Amino acid sequence: MDAIALGVFASRLDAVCDEMGAVLRDAAFSPNIRDRLDYSCAVFDAQGGLCAQAAHIPVHLGSMAFAMAGVVAGFDWRDGDMVILNDPYLGGTHLPDVTLIAPLVLDGVLRAFVVNRAHHADIGAESPGSMPLSRHLDEEGVLIPPRRIMRKGRVLGVLDELVAGHRDPSASRGDLAAQVAANRAGRAQLGELARRMGGDVFTQALGELNAYGERLARAALADLPDGEYSFVDWLEDDGQGHEDLRIQVRVGLSGGEVRVDFSGTAEQVEGNVNCPLSVAAAGVYYVFRCLMPAHTPACAGSFSMIQLSAPAGCLLNAQPPAAVAAGNVETSTRVVDCLIGALAQAVPDRMPAASHGSMNNLAMGRRKAPAWDYYETIGGGMGAHRRGDGLDAVQTHMTNTLNTPVEVLETHYPLRVRRYAIRRGSGGAGFHRGGDGIVREFEFLQDAEISLLTERRRLAPWGAEGGQAGCPGRNCLNGRELPPKTQCELRAGDRLSIETPGGGGWGTPPETTVAGERRC
Repeated sequence: MDAIALGVFASRLDAVCDEMGAVLRDAAFSPNIRDRLDYSCAVFDAQGGLCAQAAHIPVHLGSMAFAMAGVVAGFDWRDGDMVILNDPYLGGTHLPDVTLIAPLVLDGVLRAFVVNRAHHADIGAESPGSMPLSRHLDEEGVLIPPRRIMRKGRVLGVLDELVAGHRDPSASRGDLAAQVAANRAGRAQLGELARRMGGDVFTQALGELNAYGERLARAALADLPDGEYSFVDWLEDDGQGHEDLRIQVRVGLSGGEVRVDFSGTAEQVEGNVNCPLSVAAAGVYYVFRCLMPAHTPACAGSFSMIQLSAPAGCLLNAQPPAAVAAGNVETSTRVVDCLIGALAQAVPDRMPAASHGSMNNLAMGRRKAPAWDYYETIGGGMGAHRRGDGLDAVQTHMTNTLNTPVEVLETHYPLRVRRYAIRRGSGGAGFHRGGDGIVREFEFLQDAEISLLTERRRLAPWGAEGGQAGCPGRNCLNGRELPPKTQCELRAGDRLSIETPGGGGWGTPPETTVAGERRC
């Protein structure tokens, strides 16, 4: 294919992913998927190699890119099939992220797959929101190993079985039906493209796209200075009494080849900050993708020169049945911080300071009637960089979700949002200032339970090139400070306040910086 035809083909694949996302959003029942957009869609080739993705959630997409080949190899695929899974150790991330895979079979030949992954606020955990302060994978909800939910276009009786123990089975069933609809739409659009091109030409085009991605990626990474660069960062705790958990990385760069080694990282722990290797890979892929030209295809070829290793049984390559609920959201974010810290030694002008460094996870709800479940991530301050200040009050790095609008939240749940504001002065000082975090305060109108899984409450997001650290975050219940990771019962009238961290500053602060202007 010539360059123009290849560019058009890549755009058509991206459009398929975008349409899948639109269908999923419009058909979903829960605010978590419909309003917060906590989902991702992608296209893979017949061997499970990534070919295209929408601009959705990096931790979803990178982990799928790493693990999909092993999943699809385990089935004899037929036209009209669809497979569901959420097992973190067999291609998933954590249990609330449910993945649906559908093959494209053209004239009896398997040509590609369409895949979507969406976060479900209720996946059958005992605690509302299915993000508990867990010690064991079984405590985090229903484990779904890869299994068929459709066979030759016929829906099997799996969906009803999976949602039977949920607090609102009809809503859960509706979200799963939306995922099925998204895959059907993606398969129809991808099938039309493949038929128009011809099956063999379509398959050849997928191969050429990956080869093109590899050429662009290698050229970009070859511009990085050869050498070995190391960095250490820390998770504050696992919620079970273990503190200052080390994450260590060594990055080797050599002529466009990359070696990333996490030897020296702490062993897996009792709490749920562990993650499977696929989640660590997502963080690695994300950072290096940011160093590639914007037009580099998001495909397997673009990551083929990256070699990743982490000792089995460490935080970043946990072994079952280790709990992983927070590993997907918190530990993946710290992997990004470590990579940025290491690469800042090679290309300091291209690396930002640390961003807020936590998805600030809040799960809440009620087991008794009227039962409800809700989960959200809350943004914070972006790290500053050579070209300017960090952004205020945004999601960064491994998440790419929206906030839940106050009107939606108060309409669906017995909550009142008392305050939602930028946490002024929380960004780190520097020649360029770190972005400010968020203050979000809830009043509970009924008794409820909450789970908090947060980081950067004690160890602040670091600055770069002489910039100062951002302010750590803080969680308070009725004015009393809570631990970063906690699970507790609330009464009607209680107020929960989340103050998220600011980003680190970049460069030595100018002399005009006013002392004490930060309000940590």
